[in-house]
Amino acid sequence: MRKSLSLLATGIVTALALTACGGSSTPSAQVTTLDPAKPATLKVGASPVPHAKILEFVNQELAPKAGLKLDIKEIEDYQTPNTALSDGSLDANFYQHLPWFEDQVKTKGYKFGHGEGVHIEPYAAFSEKVKNIKDVKDGAKVAITNDPSNQVRALKVLQVSGLLKDIKDDTSVLTLSDAQNPKKLKFSENQPELLINDLKDPSVDLALINGNFILKAGLSTKNALAVESVDNNPYANFLAWREDSKDDARIKKLDELLHSPEVKAFIQKEWPNGDVTPAF
Repeated sequence: MRKSLSLLATGIVTALALTACGGSSTPSAQVTTLDPAKPATLKVGASPVPHAKILEFVNQELAPKAGLKLDIKEIEDYQTPNTALSDGSLDANFYQHLPWFEDQVKTKGYKFGHGEGVHIEPYAAFSEKVKNIKDVKDGAKVAITNDPSNQVRALKVLQVSGLLKDIKDDTSVLTLSDAQNPKKLKFSENQPELLINDLKDPSVDLALINGNFILKAGLSTKNALAVESVDNNPYANFLAWREDSKDDARIKKLDELLHSPEVKAFIQKEWPNGDVTPAF
């Protein structure tokens, strides 16, 4: 089962929205064993691509034999999946990487656990004005995410490209010094899901976009001006759950299936150019 949620651009969606799509604000009862004859349902929130697509593969090809049935909720923004997981509208979510997860847990007090990385979607820079990153002019306008954990990631892509210098893990567009920003780039912050729109803005020279939104827009990193390296990349996406669900057999089994050879082969076949790369 795969169900889409229509989300506000602000990313503010209540548990009622999930309930209207077939979810519930009451956490599912813990499951201790799985029986293929009576599959147990697990509600999982995920970004539409590649996360929900990977979950669909698991649901169709691997879950039935394991006694598991996935109720997949597609969610566009980055706030709702954790809100819904915390309030029990979801049993698990699959969309986030460790820096984002740690920031959410620290700032919002979530009691979550998580699995190992499943895949990496490299960050990338796109432009409808220039064909080479070296052609970006002094004072160019750069559209960038307002999410701190991903903003520094985007800044490091610009650093590797030679547009910025000496980017630290706590650097932001607000703290950039003249020495770090020798080309005097001008930054425009926006919500990550809206950066595709910024790419088409005539005033924007360069846009740095999260991998899942690259895929959703039908773009590819092969056409990007700069692409984040996947080597030793700390931004692998994983399955997350509430701490009180860590022993649930459904969650353990899904995390196991997400790290199966079959899923690895599916990712490599579905995204052969590296837009999505297995992390295991």
